[in-house]
Amino acid sequence: MEESELARAQVAALSVAASLDLPADDAVVLFNSNKLALRLEPCDVLARVTRTGLGGEARLELDRARRLDAAGCPVGAVLPGVAPLVYEHGGFAVTLWAYYDPASCPVSAEGYAAALTQLHAGMRTVDLISPRFTDRIAEAQHVAADPERSPDLARVDRALLIDRFAAIRQTIGEFDAPEQLLHGEPHPGNVLGTRRGPVFIDFETLCRGPVEFDLAHVPEEVCEHYPGINRELLALCRQLVLAMVAAWRWDVGDEFPNRQYWRYALLHALREGLPWPTPDPTSDRLPSS
Repeated sequence: MEESELARAQVAALSVAASLDLPADDAVVLFNSNKLALRLEPCDVLARVTRTGLGGEARLELDRARRLDAAGCPVGAVLPGVAPLVYEHGGFAVTLWAYYDPASCPVSAEGYAAALTQLHAGMRTVDLISPRFTDRIAEAQHVAADPERSPDLARVDRALLIDRFAAIRQTIGEFDAPEQLLHGEPHPGNVLGTRRGPVFIDFETLCRGPVEFDLAHVPEEVCEHYPGINRELLALCRQLVLAMVAAWRWDVGDEFPNRQYWRYALLHALREGLPWPTPDPTSDRLPSS
């Protein structure tokens, strides 16, 4: 969000907290992109804020989180003690969640993998309508192929992404791997350490596909602790995720922080080849390997 919009979003979150008698006089920005994550203080509440027009997505995320929690999945908790609703104020939609201090409970690679394994096991028991992972690929393909969606993308880079998407989709399809419900983006920015172990947040990207698609979003040291991985399929999915994230950074409506760096770093990584790095949105730089 732009600075002017950011200030109004913070006011909206504080106003919602006040209406619920939550003691909050400051809204600290944790992450600012197309959507906003705020830590409300001193009540220590996580507020996720988006524009009112995206309120439907916020409601969907709330419902998914509650159903996954009921299935025993390690997910971030909706704020207890208040109605699990999307609160609208001043043109913004606000949802409230339990806040977890990342410094108090660091996430180990082994714990990360165990939590993801548990998440996937729980997801196999939940009947949630979700798109196939190929639908998410198609969205990224559309951005790369449409000059109106990605006007700054050079012709040679556009061709790289279009060709890479086509080749990877065909090759992945040849594996005929088992598919199940997935998080969609279980990267380090969406896993939080808690006293009961790591939990996952942000369920707007749920999709169906092979578990390797989820694992392509996590660091390699985490994958080393996840059982039964098809390494060849994982390498293809890592390359696919690089191409997808690269395409989204060129989207004319993208608001990701430091997007200019990520645009070129991701294209460079695709050209460099193996080993494929894993983009971490919590970092300012792409890993070197």
